[in-house]
Amino acid sequence: MPENNKSPPGELGDLPPPENPARRAEAAASLRVFCETYFPEAFYLAWSPDHLKAIGKIESAVRFGGLFALAMPRGSGKTVLCQTAVLWSALLGAAPFICLIASNAQRARSLLETIKIWIETNPLLGADFPEVCCPIRAAERVAARFKTQTYRGVPTRVLWSADRIVLPTIDGSAASGTVVGCSGMRGSDIRGLNHARPDGRVIRPSLVLIDDPQTTESAWSETQSRRREEILAGDILGMAGPAVKIAGLLACTVIRPGDMADAMLDRKRHPEWQGERTKLVYRFPDNEQLWAEYARLRADSLENDGDGAIATEFYRQHRAEMDAGAVVSWEARYNSDEISALQHAMNLRLRSEEAFFAEYQNEPIAAASSEEPLTVEKIAARTSGYARGVVPMSCPYVTAFIDVHDKLLYYVLAAWENNFTGYVIDYGTWPRQNTPGFTLRGAARTLAEETPNAGFEGRLFAGLTALCEALLAKPLPREDGLPVYVDRCLIDANWGASTDIVYQFCARSPYSSKLTPSHGRFIGPSSIPFSMMRRGKGDRVGRHWRIPAPAGRRQTRHIVVDVNYWKSFLHARLSAAIGDPGALTLFDTVPAGHRYFAEHLTAEYRISTERHGQICDEWRVKPGSPDNHWLDCLVGAAAAASMCGAELEPLRGAAGSGPVSFARMQSQRREGEKVRSPPARPERQGRLFL
Repeated sequence: MPENNKSPPGELGDLPPPENPARRAEAAASLRVFCETYFPEAFYLAWSPDHLKAIGKIESAVRFGGLFALAMPRGSGKTVLCQTAVLWSALLGAAPFICLIASNAQRARSLLETIKIWIETNPLLGADFPEVCCPIRAAERVAARFKTQTYRGVPTRVLWSADRIVLPTIDGSAASGTVVGCSGMRGSDIRGLNHARPDGRVIRPSLVLIDDPQTTESAWSETQSRRREEILAGDILGMAGPAVKIAGLLACTVIRPGDMADAMLDRKRHPEWQGERTKLVYRFPDNEQLWAEYARLRADSLENDGDGAIATEFYRQHRAEMDAGAVVSWEARYNSDEISALQHAMNLRLRSEEAFFAEYQNEPIAAASSEEPLTVEKIAARTSGYARGVVPMSCPYVTAFIDVHDKLLYYVLAAWENNFTGYVIDYGTWPRQNTPGFTLRGAARTLAEETPNAGFEGRLFAGLTALCEALLAKPLPREDGLPVYVDRCLIDANWGASTDIVYQFCARSPYSSKLTPSHGRFIGPSSIPFSMMRRGKGDRVGRHWRIPAPAGRRQTRHIVVDVNYWKSFLHARLSAAIGDPGALTLFDTVPAGHRYFAEHLTAEYRISTERHGQICDEWRVKPGSPDNHWLDCLVGAAAAASMCGAELEPLRGAAGSGPVSFARMQSQRREGEKVRSPPARPERQGRLFL
């Protein structure tokens, strides 16, 4: 063949016609048919009514616009459904720019990568949509080849990157030049999404599909939940640009009451999203007695290395009675060793009641407590009227606690009245951070950067020296202008390799008379309460803390603190009305507010259990392990105040009894228990306390 008859490099040549136009047309008309036809391996179970409802909402958003928020149980396949919906919309040419949003950028790119793989490898998709798949497959995953690729002499202008793809520009193709992008839940990323077309137009997303936009960690952070809510309600609605209405679907799972998903589903709060919740079980079975026996048989089997088959057999024999009254959403959802979707749901519930109602029912159980739950907003608003660092005249004690980590030292300074009315007068880290919203993991300035030539021991010693100099050497201004100093500072000695260093530092420091190594202890239901422990000669015992006599090679005295008790104690202090004896408040608002400090104080939740005939509180870090270091600091500062002599008078009768629930104490008082009245509170001078 003559040289001039050869196709130019990158020219595709003729594309094959669709293999089955009728099949293609039927799939293009229905997302359900599209899923069943081209992805039978992913959608191999029969659809539930809730799946069909979700498909209907997606089709409505694609064809007619609108915003829909739909909560679906964990494991319902909503992620794959969102991915196939994005691909279906792109092949239809339903919108020039479609965006897939996930909880973070990395997950969003992973979702887009799956779509790219489908286009490159799905044989039936390639047969029926050759104008999209053939040009992309011709590049053989070498993105540079798209720069010279043409079809009938016209560049295809394919873009194949990690966070954006542009489908081939092919004359007559409905998908010609369609953009599919992805983004995490950062407002700056969402606001900047646009694409310049060859004709000079700049297009922005007009269709968005959002899959699980929150993580477990963000759901338990009130600040992150509110920020993500603002992004969904504001930034996403503005993605399409001025005077253009965006369409979209939010598929989510509620993790805790009040999280971002819970807020977006609230039609009164966000009516534009038309929120709807679906559940795994819409009505639970009537015969609770038979299910209780099933639970007992299953638990006994699993505890004795069985597989629960005896419980399954019991269910098989009594199925009609045990199924009576139950309504499940997805009849086809159960495992190979189970008989029905109801049994599967009940097994999930037996595994974890809290997780089941949150992740499978989208109705998370609120923490059981007679007290109103503390929130970031409530704590951040508890300001005292005193400036940062100022000690009220009524406070004879000032205490501090330093929480030790490999990157940072966290600290809290607090002033206390005799009756345990408390004032947080300062908090922070060493080294200080330049931004308020930092985390320990992402800290910009660290101990290693402050002392780059030192090992861990040297870094920690230098950091403690600098921080104690800042906290203990300089006087604090009292309200009347007189100088006061910190009375007692506890230093966390629990953290791994730091224990010996903390002891050495406390012994050698010029401020050794004020320093005490501290060990927090988790006193749970199976633990011996401090009051029942054998008291050795020279031991000092206070309210849920002990200072053992020096023993062994360590002659520096240390304190052991029952952290469960003191966290409940602080929760009660933060719940007390401002102005009442024993209330805890924060210094006047800092420029960024107290939100990040308050997030540490709400990073744990409590579970009430019974121990030795009393109700005890166990505190656990919320899912996602949010930072709780200032909570630990405040616990230590409160225990240090107890060492100094502060005492909450009404609780004297409970001393040494373990971390008893404050709700239970209040209940006992209501039932007529005699308690000592608090002493008269000293008047504040020169300041109106609101």
